[in-house]
Amino acid sequence: MAEKAINPVLKQVLELGPTVLFFGIYMWIKDETYLIAGTDYSGFIVAAVVFVPILLVSIAALWVLTGQLSRMQVFTGLVVIFFGGLTAYFNDASFFKMKTTLVYGTFAALLGVGLLRRQSWLEWVLGSALPMQHEGWMILTRRLALVFLVLAVANELIWRNMSEATWVTLETFAFPAALFVFLMVQITMLGRYVIEPEDEKRGEG
Repeated sequence: MAEKAINPVLKQVLELGPTVLFFGIYMWIKDETYLIAGTDYSGFIVAAVVFVPILLVSIAALWVLTGQLSRMQVFTGLVVIFFGGLTAYFNDASFFKMKTTLVYGTFAALLGVGLLRRQSWLEWVLGSALPMQHEGWMILTRRLALVFLVLAVANELIWRNMSEATWVTLETFAFPAALFVFLMVQITMLGRYVIEPEDEKRGEG
């Protein structure tokens, strides 16, 4: 099923809004402690648990508006539910912080497995949105797998060695910005592999 077109600004709000809301909620209550059912929970734990339904509502809205969900959205939603549940059950912020490592690490591993099979699974997922020669997809896949691996390692180093507020800030803004800048640079660098509409028509002729 083809994805329904929606306002691009609305789509960005739904995709990025939950993370920004988590940041805002955390900054608001980070120094608070909440007694719930006889157990003290830090502001971080409460913000992490509240983030789960916010993300699920966002994903559901994207599903209703576009008519489909990407595998990445489904995977991210499941990971957030799982680690959010562990965070609340064990009252331990470490589980929620490790979530990012698992997400980036899994993406790196999946792309790596495809590369070992001489395939670009990135091309399989995004090929229709960005027509590009197979060689270009292989180059982009290798580079993106490395970036995901670096981000996974960086996340582990940051949450284990820096303050909680620093991790939340970097998780919210720095990691997504780094990925965005990387992809923009790569699209420019790999421009010669992009298949223009004229090339497709010429190939069909």
